[in-house]
Order: sequence, then C-alpha cells, then structure tokens
Amino acid sequence: MPITQHLLDRFVADLAPHRPVAVWVHGSLAGGDYQEGRSDLDLVAVLPAPLTARTVWRLALLHARLRAEPLAAELHCSYLTPQTAAGAGRRHLTWAHEELFRRPVTPVARRELLDFGRVLHGAPPAALLPPVPDSELAAFVLRDQREFWRPTVDKAELWTRDVWVDHGLITLARATVTLQDGRLISKGEALDLLPGMGAPEEVVADVRSRRYGAPARAADEEWSQRRARLTRDYLGPAIDALVASYG
Repeated sequence: MPITQHLLDRFVADLAPHRPVAVWVHGSLAGGDYQEGRSDLDLVAVLPAPLTARTVWRLALLHARLRAEPLAAELHCSYLTPQTAAGAGRRHLTWAHEELFRRPVTPVARRELLDFGRVLHGAPPAALLPPVPDSELAAFVLRDQREFWRPTVDKAELWTRDVWVDHGLITLARATVTLQDGRLISKGEALDLLPGMGAPEEVVADVRSRRYGAPARAADEEWSQRRARLTRDYLGPAIDALVASYG
C-alpha cells in the first residue's frame, strides 16, 4: 500500500512542528481489513495543550495542503491532548469530510486503539488512554443502534445511497457480536455473519463486491430502490430485536 504509506508519512512529517505526543491509527488499517482507495484512514493525534485558535488555524492549513495527495479525502484525524484524552464523552477537534469540527472519540474507537491500534509516532495508546470496560462498550453500541440507526431506518430517502446500506448492515452485525461477547470484529467478518443473521443475501453480496471486488458501477434506479426496501425491511425488525434482547 505505497500510496497509503506515503500519505501517512507526509501527515506525520507535516504534523511534526506541532510536537505531537503520539499519532495512532485505528479502524480498518490497524485491524487488517483495509482496502486502499475504499477504506477511511482513521487517525488520532495527541498534541501538547492547549489547542489554541492559532493551532486550529495551522491544522486546517495542514489538511488543506494535504488535499493534493491521493487518498487525502479519506484521512480523518481527531486531536486530543494529554489532559483531555481520558474524557470519553468529550468532543475533540476533528478533521473529517474535508472540514474541522468537534466530535467524541467513541468507546469503539478507543477500544480499537487499545486492542490493536498502530503507533505512527510517540507513545502507545495504553500510555494515555484509560481502559474501556466491556459495560461501557456495550452501552455505547446499544445506544447507537437504538438512538441513531433505528430512527435512521425510517428515513427512506437515505437508503438508495451505498454508504447507508453498507454501514447500516455492517454496524448491526458488529454491534451484535460486541453485545454477545465483547469482541470487535472487522467489516469483512461482519459481512460473513450477515447472511446467517437473516440479512438479504443479494444485498450483502452487493456490499461485498463494492468493498472487496472489482470497482463497482453505480447502482441503477431499479436496483437502488429494491436494495433500499430490502435493507430497511431487514434492519428495522433486526435492530428492534437486538435492543429488546440487550436493552
């Protein structure tokens, strides 16, 4: 993955003037399920405090300069400090989707970092992040299914888009395994499990082909509508059953 490694090397080099305490990778790249050009690059950087307005401006400029690099649009990074790293509910400065905003580093991301995070620079995650108990992880994934994904299933206009179909199905399978035994699984493992969970096999095959197969053509209108209906008809009852079992 030379393109990915070049981007990571440049990012760490460009971040050096900020004197990072640590730079870590989680998600697919750390977990061994990364697909270059298809997967996001999920990073966390720990910078010395405080993150002043000037620091924020310089980080925005850093990311703007990276835009010329292939895959730069897939690079997402949350910025912590040693003093704020332990706050699981705290909203951190984050670059994602071509803009800066604030969002938490979730219990799932934190568990990924602690279990299999990849260190690009500095201290390992365990030196700065507290453990994520199974109870905290389970509460988060259950709340995510109940409060985010279940209402989203009812928004029919979203489900003709690849991203909602892909993430909706995969997140359900991953949440199910986490609630059952506390494990985090990859997207590939989630796709393997979905048919046995009753998910529509033609939709699962569609997701798999776009993630792991040859570059896929955009779905035509008829398939988009059928795929949306199949996905929503499956996800609504499946999420309700999961929440009833563990909520």
